[in-house]
Amino acid sequence: MSGSPHSRSADDVVAGLDTDPDGLSDDEARRRLDEHGENDVVSGGERSAVDIFVAQFDSALIWVLIAAAALSVWAGHVVDAVLIAVIVVANGIFGFVQDYRAEESLASLRELAAPTAVVRRDGDAVEVDATALVPGDVVELESGDVVPADARLLSESALEVDEAALTGESVPVSKSPEPVDEAAPLAERESAVYKGTNVTRGSGVAVVTATGMDTEVGDIARELAGTEETDTPLQAELDDLGRTLGIGVLVLAALVVPFLLLRGTDPIQAGLTAVSLAVAAVPEGLPAVVTLTLALGVRRMADEDALVRRLPAVEALGSVDVVCTDKTGTLTEGRMRVERLWVNDAVVAPGDEGRDQSAVGSDDRAELLLRAGALCNDATAEEGDPTERAIVEAAADYGLDVAALRDEYPRTDEIPFSSERKWMGTVHGDVVYVKGAPEVVLEMSDRVLTESGPTELTGERAERIRDRTEAFADDALRVLAVAYTEETDAVDEDLVFVGLVGMIDPAREEVADAIATTTGAGVAVKMITGDNARTAAAIAASLGMDSSVVEGSEIERLDDDELRERVESVDVFARAAPQHKVRILRALQANGHVVAMTGDGVNDAPALKNADVGVAMGIRGTDVAKQASDVVLLDDNYATIERAIERGRAIFDNVWKFVAYLLSANIAEVAIVFLASLLGYLVLPAVQLLWINLLTDGLPALALGADPQGGDVMERPPRDPDRGIVDREMLGLMGGTGTVTTAAMLGLLFYALDGAPSVTPYAMTMVFTGFVLLEFGKLYVIRWLRETPTYSNRWLALAVGGSLALQLAVLYTPLNRYFGTVALGVADWGILAAVLAVVLPLYLLVAAGVRRLRPGY
Repeated sequence: MSGSPHSRSADDVVAGLDTDPDGLSDDEARRRLDEHGENDVVSGGERSAVDIFVAQFDSALIWVLIAAAALSVWAGHVVDAVLIAVIVVANGIFGFVQDYRAEESLASLRELAAPTAVVRRDGDAVEVDATALVPGDVVELESGDVVPADARLLSESALEVDEAALTGESVPVSKSPEPVDEAAPLAERESAVYKGTNVTRGSGVAVVTATGMDTEVGDIARELAGTEETDTPLQAELDDLGRTLGIGVLVLAALVVPFLLLRGTDPIQAGLTAVSLAVAAVPEGLPAVVTLTLALGVRRMADEDALVRRLPAVEALGSVDVVCTDKTGTLTEGRMRVERLWVNDAVVAPGDEGRDQSAVGSDDRAELLLRAGALCNDATAEEGDPTERAIVEAAADYGLDVAALRDEYPRTDEIPFSSERKWMGTVHGDVVYVKGAPEVVLEMSDRVLTESGPTELTGERAERIRDRTEAFADDALRVLAVAYTEETDAVDEDLVFVGLVGMIDPAREEVADAIATTTGAGVAVKMITGDNARTAAAIAASLGMDSSVVEGSEIERLDDDELRERVESVDVFARAAPQHKVRILRALQANGHVVAMTGDGVNDAPALKNADVGVAMGIRGTDVAKQASDVVLLDDNYATIERAIERGRAIFDNVWKFVAYLLSANIAEVAIVFLASLLGYLVLPAVQLLWINLLTDGLPALALGADPQGGDVMERPPRDPDRGIVDREMLGLMGGTGTVTTAAMLGLLFYALDGAPSVTPYAMTMVFTGFVLLEFGKLYVIRWLRETPTYSNRWLALAVGGSLALQLAVLYTPLNRYFGTVALGVADWGILAAVLAVVLPLYLLVAAGVRRLRPGY
C-alpha cells in the first residue's frame, strides 16, 4: 500500500502491518524485535573524554604558546615557561568541561522515551518496557502518558496531545482516527501520534508504525549526530592569529641571528636574544585574557537571564546579523489569553475598566458568556488545557468568582469533547452549556441571545456571526463559540447562541522595542514557527515585522538557490518542520550571514546545533534543545536576546582592545630591539622584554575585560567576521603607535647613551621604564578609540597602579641586579614625563585617523 500511515485508513494501516486491533502475539513481538531492534534512540558519533580533552589543544595559538614555553626553558627562563604552561593547561581544562557537557545533547533524547507502555499482547493489555515495542503493536494511551512510539490512531475519546516539542504548535492538538491529506505537515496530522509527545486529555488506541531511529525523534537524533561543531568567529580568528604569529616568530629568529653574528655578537648571546624576541613576540596572556573576558561576560549575562554554555558564544553573539526566533513564548507570552468577546454585534474586552454597558446590555450577556464558558470547562487558572484556562482567567478578570460559581451551579452530567463532535457540553440542573468550534455550535443553534433576549437565528444573523468569526481569526485569535439550552434532552439542537470568545497567545510588551533595537543595529529578525500562517502573520504585524509569510510546504518546493533568495526578503516562516528550520538556517549562512537560532523543542535541536549561536529556552525548553544550544534564556524572552547581542558586541570590543594593546606592544618591542641591534646596540635584553610582557599582558590587560560597553555598540552594524580580529583599524593602530613608540624610544636611547659606544645600564633603564610608561598611556588611548569612558573601570586603575609599583620594585630594590637596571633620579623622571607628554598627543592623532577606518563611521 502506498501513502503514509496518517493518510491511509486505520484498517488499511493495520492490515499493512499484518496485525489486528487485539495486538500481536508474544512470539510475533519477539520476532519483530529481533528484526527491527529496540525502540530506542541510538546516539552515534560520540567522542570519548580523552578525545574531547585532546581536541582542546588543536589550535595554532596553543601550539605557538607551547613552543614559546619550550624556548623559554631553553633560554633559561623557567618561570615564564611555567606561566605559559599553566595558561595552556587551564584553558584546556575549561574547554574540556564545556565541550563534555555539550556532548550530552544526544543522550538527552533518551529521556524523551516513555519508560513503559500499555500494549495489547495476545488480546490482553499488559505493561511492557517501551524499548520492547515493535511496528504492529497496539498501544493504549491515557491522559498524562508520554507517547512511546510513532503510531496511527485507531480510536480515541476526547484525545488531545501536546506536540509543541516536535511542531512548535502552541496548544494541544485534537486527534481523530480519520485520515488526513498525504501532504499535511506534522502539526496537522490528526490521525497520528508521535514518540516523545504528551497526552494532555482523553484516551486512545493506536497501532505502532515506527520505532527507534525510524521515528520523527529518531530522524532528529540522526541529524544531530551528523552535525559538525562549528567554530565561532573569535575561535577562528584567534587560530588564524596563532598561525600568523608562529610564522612571524620563525622569520624573526631567522633574520635576527645572522645580523647579530655579522656584528660580532657572541653566538650564544645572539641565540638568547633571538629566543627572547620570539617569546616576547607571542602574547602569552592572550588566552587567559580572552577566557577571563568571556567569563566576565557570562556572569553579567547570567544576571540578565541568559545562561551561556560555551564561552566563545558570548562573543559570537556580537557578530550575529540575523536572529531566527521561535514565536510561542519567545516573541509571545507563551500562554493563551482572552482578547475579545462578541455578543450579538458588540465586541467586549473582558478585562476593560468601565465596560460599555450599553453594548453589553442590562442582562449582561458578556457575563453570561464567560459564566457559561467557565462552567463548561475542566480547567482551573493553574491547570488544564491552555484555552480553557484562558476562559477561567477571563471570567475572573471580569469579576466572577469561578470557584463559587461552580459550587453554586454544580455539574450533574457532561458530554465530553471529541474530535468528531468538536464541542463539549455540561449539564447544570435544568440548563446545558455548550462550548466548541463556532461553525459547529452555530449549526446546532436556532436562536441567538440579543439585548431583548433569545431571538430567531436568521440566515442574515448567522452570516454576521460567520463574518465575525473570520475577522477574529484574521487577527490570529483562536475562536470558540458558547451556547446554552434548557432542553436537556436535545443538546445537539435548539441551542441559544450566546457569543464568541477570541483568544491569543499575545506578544510580550517589551519585544517590539527589542526587535526595533536589534533591527536598528543591523540585525534582521526572522520568525520561524510551527503555528499556522494566519497566526504568525498577525503576531509579526503587531511587532512591527514584515508579515509576508512562507509556509513549510512552499519551502519543500524551493531548491537551495531559490530558498537563498527567499530568505532575504521574507521574515516569517510558518508550519515549519525541523528540516525546514535547518534549510532556512543553511540558506542564510550560505548568503554570508552569522545566524542565531532560538528554539525550545526537540524539533529545534538540529537547527540549534547548526547555528552560529544556538539559543534555547530555559523555562519550556526540552533538555535536548538546551544541550544542543550555546546559550539558554532563563526567562524565554526575546528581549534577553537583544541584551545578549549588545553584551556580545561589548565583549568583542574588550577583546579587540586588549588584542590591539598586546600586539602593538609586542611589535614595538620587536622593532626597537631589531633596529637597535642593526645599529650595534643590544637594548632591552630578554629578561626586560619578558618583564614588559608580564606587566602589559598581566593585570592591565586582564582589567580591560571588565571595561563597560561603549556608548555606540548598538548603533554600529554587525562586524563582518571575514574581516578578522586584526582588521584595518587594528593594523592602522599598531602601525601608527608602533612607529611613534619606536621613534620615541630610539630617541630616548641615543639621548641616554650620550655618545657611549655601547649600551649602558642607565640607557637601558631609561628605555625599559619609558616603554612601560608609554604602554600604560597607550592603554587609555585605545579605550578612547572604542568610546569607553576614561574613569569607568576602577579595576584598570588599580591594575595600572599595581604594575607601576612592580616596575618601581625592579628599579629601587635588590631585584635590579636581575634586571640590569639602575635607580633613576628626579631629573630622569622629568625626562620620561616629557617623552610621555609628547607621545600621548601623537597616539591620539593616530587613533583619530584610525577611527575613520571603522565601517559605518
